[in-house]
Amino acid sequence: MKTSDFNFDLPQELIAQDPLEDRSSSRLMVLNKENGEITHRIFHDITEYLHPGDCLVINDTKVIPARLIGTKEDTGAHIEILLLKRKENDVWETLVKPGKKCRPGARVVFGNGELKAEIVDVLEDGNRLVHFEYEGIFEEVLDRLGQMPLPPYITHKLQDKNRYQTVYAKYEGSAAAPTAGLHFTKELLKQIEDMGVNIARVTLHVGLGTFRPVKVENVLEHHMHSEYYNVTETAAKMINDTKKNGGRIIAVGTTSTRTLESVADENGIIHPGCGNTEIFIYPGYKFKAIDCLITNFHLPESTLLMLVSALAGKEHIMAAYEEAVKEKYRFFSFGDAMFIQ
Repeated sequence: MKTSDFNFDLPQELIAQDPLEDRSSSRLMVLNKENGEITHRIFHDITEYLHPGDCLVINDTKVIPARLIGTKEDTGAHIEILLLKRKENDVWETLVKPGKKCRPGARVVFGNGELKAEIVDVLEDGNRLVHFEYEGIFEEVLDRLGQMPLPPYITHKLQDKNRYQTVYAKYEGSAAAPTAGLHFTKELLKQIEDMGVNIARVTLHVGLGTFRPVKVENVLEHHMHSEYYNVTETAAKMINDTKKNGGRIIAVGTTSTRTLESVADENGIIHPGCGNTEIFIYPGYKFKAIDCLITNFHLPESTLLMLVSALAGKEHIMAAYEEAVKEKYRFFSFGDAMFIQ
């Protein structure tokens, strides 16, 4: 299987730069994974495709303002640090730009000096371990000084930080939003619950590896980044009971999908627990946990495009994407949605 098999032409102007005023008014392409049939709807019509007894699985991770812009203590050079993963004792794994100027021992100052950082180590992949010094609570300092780490293809400045957050975001730890969830409003979720649809919450802290292009031509040689997940006993029971009673498991986003597929056994039973997953889903994969998927439109040659192709079949997905381009759907994080059923 070749990475280039997942390429398609995407006009630059179809990359959504700003979120819509009303989250649930984005367009929704409904794709039948059995026959490839396509229907064009609006996102709030999703209620017509959900049945009482189904279970909607959402990822309640919260994006932290992980982008810090500071200056090098000795030279005043402009340095950008992106927080990726919290280690212990105020040490974080980060992405530093420009990396050449930040060897171990280099110090960076942010704001008026209320936050300082020292580069501790350079890892194999070029990421850096950084130790932070501050007074008070780190999250509060970060809230004052940090910016939302928008994906590289979004060049507009985000007016409202909360628009890169789902309405149900709860546990801080992501460097990117689980974007399929951005289409839901609190009202829409209540309407879905009132219909008799169960809503299960899982957590997967989304890493920046999500946006990393696959750099090898042979898909099987690609190594997935690791991401932390947590599935509670309550969520596992709700999902397992839904399955037992004949309801469908509908994952909101590729992150919820990867979480469930990481903790499901061969019989599709979800086991609660937490840990790190590097699961890589591409065509040929047999899904154990999910039946349907709500997702956005993804980058050419990305692992996310491979995941949806595994669920709906590569031919169906590539045809649907061709149709999306023709119909001028909006792509990526702030773009339109697809429901694969």
